[in-house]
Amino acid sequence: MADFKKGTDFEMVATCMQHLEPLLEKELEELGAKQIQINKRAIVFRGNLELLYKANLCLRTALKVLVPIHTYRASDEEQLYQGAKRFGWEDIFNPDQSFAIDSAVHSHLFKHSQFAMLKVKDAIVDRFREQAEKRPNVSKDRANIRIHFHVRGDQVNLALDSSGDPLFKRGYKKEQHKAPMNECLAAAMIMMSGWKDDQTLLDPMCGSATLAIEAALIAANVAPNLNRERFGFERWWNYDGSLLAEVLEKVRKQSRAIQSRIIVRDKDPRSLRQARVNINFSSMKKFIEVQEGDFFKADKVEESGMLIFNPPYGERLGEEEAMKAFYAEIGSRLKHEYNGWKAGLISSDIEAMKFIGLKPDKKYPLMNGKLDCSFRIYSLFSGKRLEQIKGQKPET
Repeated sequence: MADFKKGTDFEMVATCMQHLEPLLEKELEELGAKQIQINKRAIVFRGNLELLYKANLCLRTALKVLVPIHTYRASDEEQLYQGAKRFGWEDIFNPDQSFAIDSAVHSHLFKHSQFAMLKVKDAIVDRFREQAEKRPNVSKDRANIRIHFHVRGDQVNLALDSSGDPLFKRGYKKEQHKAPMNECLAAAMIMMSGWKDDQTLLDPMCGSATLAIEAALIAANVAPNLNRERFGFERWWNYDGSLLAEVLEKVRKQSRAIQSRIIVRDKDPRSLRQARVNINFSSMKKFIEVQEGDFFKADKVEESGMLIFNPPYGERLGEEEAMKAFYAEIGSRLKHEYNGWKAGLISSDIEAMKFIGLKPDKKYPLMNGKLDCSFRIYSLFSGKRLEQIKGQKPET
């Protein structure tokens, strides 16, 4: 089991959405993580208790920070049960606390992941019955201790979830758009876009303002989970409140003023109301301007800057031909009205994106929920380059 003493290094795992591993690796390097190893949708690293607290506060692209506590091999349900039961759970929490398990099972040996998870749960409960003659309660939503159960082939890994709620739940999103964007994805798009915080940033179809809020948090160097109510590690036996207070003080001192303008626009008054509520709760109100405006009609706000947006796509828009026409109209607007700007756009409809009519500088594969998406960066030239791309055939 990991040694959690203050100042002692131990292994941790930060999980993330697919394709965000390089960004998460860079974040961990900047925080001082050691022995970093990249896996699929996860980064393994080493650090001490201070780094555990700091990672939960500061990582923008991580979903969870886990601490492995027990690894064993199992080829059937009985071995799965016995391996989990052998571990000293009474050293981790007491029977008066509740626990929950989430699972990720990738094994032909255990085809029913829910049943495999129940075997581990039973093992933990039975261990307590034998050791303490009292069993802890299982609570899915309000658990004191969260355990992550991962199986690949015959290898079983059990870890403590130090985050509690996923880290994309920053706490500021009080109003949800009908097609909400994950906060980790929004932060990743800002990082990938190449936007510098001395440039104007405009989200012309802002919805609930997730992109702008994440951009402001990055530009102001504010930890994304600074205002979070609680982390999972605060219920652990070794929770060090004074150490967390020290980390919080250091993190708060790192914030800075923003030099650039960050602007959100939307033509839908309901979306603007949602945006204002979320911006207020994010404490980024003084850095973000909210304007009512239709992307296809409103004037650009500066001679140059960065457009970044998440336009409707897929089922959100409807008919295939309507989608192609919509994206063609986006491309026309970018070409004719935003010379000198850059634009970053995400969509799951790769066919419709071709009708933007611009050759992207960069393409990044991303996941938005379960949708495979492409995030594309465009340079919007003036003069001869503009003439060259007028009438350009849809991108292939």
